[in-house]
Amino acid sequence: MPMISDTQALADFCDRIRTAEYLTVDTEFMREKTYWPILCLVQVASPDEAKCIDALAPDIDLGPLFDLMADERILKVFHAARQDLEIFYHLAGKLPKPVFDTQVAAMVCGFGDSVGYETLITKLTDEKVDKGSRFTDWTLRPLSDRQIDYALGDVTHLRPAYEKLAKKLHNNGREAWLGEEMAVLESPDTYSGNPDAAFRRIKARSTGPRMLAVLRELAAWREIEAQRRDLPRNRILRDEALAEIAHHTPKDSDQLARTRGLGTKLVNGSYGSQILDAVKKGIAVPDKDCPQPKDKARLPKGLGPVTDLLKVLLKMKSEDSDVASKLLASSADIELLAAFGEDADVKALKGWRREVFGEDALKLRSGQISIAIGGKKLKLINPDRVE
Repeated sequence: MPMISDTQALADFCDRIRTAEYLTVDTEFMREKTYWPILCLVQVASPDEAKCIDALAPDIDLGPLFDLMADERILKVFHAARQDLEIFYHLAGKLPKPVFDTQVAAMVCGFGDSVGYETLITKLTDEKVDKGSRFTDWTLRPLSDRQIDYALGDVTHLRPAYEKLAKKLHNNGREAWLGEEMAVLESPDTYSGNPDAAFRRIKARSTGPRMLAVLRELAAWREIEAQRRDLPRNRILRDEALAEIAHHTPKDSDQLARTRGLGTKLVNGSYGSQILDAVKKGIAVPDKDCPQPKDKARLPKGLGPVTDLLKVLLKMKSEDSDVASKLLASSADIELLAAFGEDADVKALKGWRREVFGEDALKLRSGQISIAIGGKKLKLINPDRVE
């Protein structure tokens, strides 16, 4: 049977595949009504065997699976791994390691920005992926044969995709490039969810240091409350309401009640007093400890032509190296490079990215090289060199 629903069967399966060189892994989960994902199903395949593990089966202990995922002798292959890894980290307290993310590997190997699973499988294997159960409710039992076949397909199709990507990475000498990206995915800091950093996700029309200090306290309170009650953040309080409160800094319940979207019941209840306490904490933060607006807000004017030229170089380098431009440099990287050059604290000036793009970006910015049209392609030239 492809479905495992008891601890002994899970332990036996994990023992059988523990000697595999690699495992392909995927999860099915629900998160619409909770803060933490509800793990419903885990699909695991070795090169020779594939199973679905029913994470909602009564009395099942996922310990053997968590131990297998933490075994550093076995490579774990995911596609778009971040959410899957977050689930394992939350439930097991440790991350699967080492990890190979086929989405990131595909970006390194010329398949474009954030290529989807279905597209990647089709390009690499010519297999047609059945996505008919993509929006199914994975909490309902029993699962149909079609649901199980769909779930298993996500890890069985991943086997040849991984093998082809791994071979291509080896042949073009880019295994170390992928290793740098996987180090981020394998770091617990990526999934720690620090409440004090939650405010950075909220868009606000005003971003002065004092307003940000208040917003930081409000967002941290909401993050802790959402985790405690296992509810989505916006079920506690919406982003727009937090930003509005941080902007107006109400001093009492009457002023708080003027915030759009806040009902009388919330204002006069325990949340109301907790919100006002968070506002007071933010107001009391010393000026020197207030968070500063992001660097983008302080960029000098007149950078448009420089950033446009660097974006042309980025596209050129992306095509020449067969690496997704999104992986080489973000729009924010380009702006900081244009403004600060070598002093820009961006990924594009570190590791393999500097070799592929960053070094020439600095030379272009300083006038050491220029871009010219050669035939139907762009090329870099040294204006001072006489040919």
